[in-house]
Amino acid sequence: MTFLRSFLRDEQGATAIEYGLIAALISVAIIATLQALQGSLTDTFQAIQDALDGAAGGGGGSGS
Repeated sequence: MTFLRSFLRDEQGATAIEYGLIAALISVAIIATLQALQGSLTDTFQAIQDALDGAAGGGGGSGS
C-alpha cells in the first residue's frame, strides 16, 4: 500500500511527459515553418548554386 501511495504522489514521470510534449510541439512548429518556407529556401539555394557555378566557370559538376 505504501508503494501505491508513493507512486501516485511521484510527479517525476509527469514532468518528463510534459517536457516530451513541449519538444513535440516545438518540432511540429519547426516542420510547419520549414514547409511554409520551402519554396523560398529552394530559390535561395538555387541562386547560391548558380552564383557559385558562375564563379567557378560554370562547369556544372559533370566531372569530365
